[in-house]
Amino acid sequence: MPLKDDLNKLKAKSKEAIKQAGSSNELEDLRVEFLGRKGSLTLLLKGIGSLPTDERPLAGQLANVVRKEIESKLKERLSEIALSEKENLISSEVVDITLPGRTPFIGNAHVLTQVIEEITQIFIELGYKVAEGPEAEFDFYNFEALNMPPDHPARSLQDTFYLETLDKESEVLLRTHTSPVQIRVMEKKKPPVYIICPGRVFRRDVADPSHSPIFHQIEGLVVDIGISFADLRGTLEEFVHRMFGQDRKVRLRPHFFAFTEPSAEVDVSCIACDGSGCRLCGGNGWLEILGCGMVDPNVFKNVGYDPDIHQGFAFGMGVERIAMLKYGINDIRSFYENDLRFIEQF
Repeated sequence: MPLKDDLNKLKAKSKEAIKQAGSSNELEDLRVEFLGRKGSLTLLLKGIGSLPTDERPLAGQLANVVRKEIESKLKERLSEIALSEKENLISSEVVDITLPGRTPFIGNAHVLTQVIEEITQIFIELGYKVAEGPEAEFDFYNFEALNMPPDHPARSLQDTFYLETLDKESEVLLRTHTSPVQIRVMEKKKPPVYIICPGRVFRRDVADPSHSPIFHQIEGLVVDIGISFADLRGTLEEFVHRMFGQDRKVRLRPHFFAFTEPSAEVDVSCIACDGSGCRLCGGNGWLEILGCGMVDPNVFKNVGYDPDIHQGFAFGMGVERIAMLKYGINDIRSFYENDLRFIEQF
């Protein structure tokens, strides 16, 4: 039977071709070639009609056997190829744990945050506690309780951001310093008080190399029995030496602040020229770093403290100014421009 011989040849040919296939795409091409509508087996089956009637059933059975064998070989080879492809994929994705790892980028605290933490830690080691308060503050805490009269220049619209007026005595504003925190603490706590108050403050300043409408302050307050100006000076000298180095000199100049009396401004010997005079210090050898003074008795009366029993001192410094002096930065705007070339230096 010629058809039988052709079917056997087709079976042998397909077996060898399937064995040599190297991918699932090649197997699909072979399936179409042998079993498709126009495939080799389909063409052979069309010849069954020309056979004698008694040979047709046997030819049909043989064709079905060949079809099943081809389909079985295709399925078997497809499983082998799939397993091989999976093994190759696993091999290609093996991680060599002996290779050095990729070091991830690790950020660091902003220079202002670093300076705030450094200053805070110095005073914590001196026995102070950290106090915080709201940035949106009442006029009473920001001005009145701090002995600032209604005609004080700091209360003007040119200097202060006012938010709303609840009534004549309850104006709400963005705090211009962190001193209101001191008032809030004294309202709730009886002496002794040893606190520092770090935080953001707001003033109507046009941004330039030395001014910003938003900046940071750290203010300190001490209230106890027998506190003198000598205690204030000793505290600030200790702070300066820890912050800028033991070789820094400190001087206090008379000044005026509404909430302290007597008051002073504190200078430190120039970091750049060591006091000999340079462009940074304007040739006089000194750099101003903060203001301070003994707490005015009127402030004590506003919070219910007896000024005949308790004495105290207060001081306040701009964090940006301390950072600029410590690291030789000449433009306050650099802190807020988010330039990684600047930030990554610290």
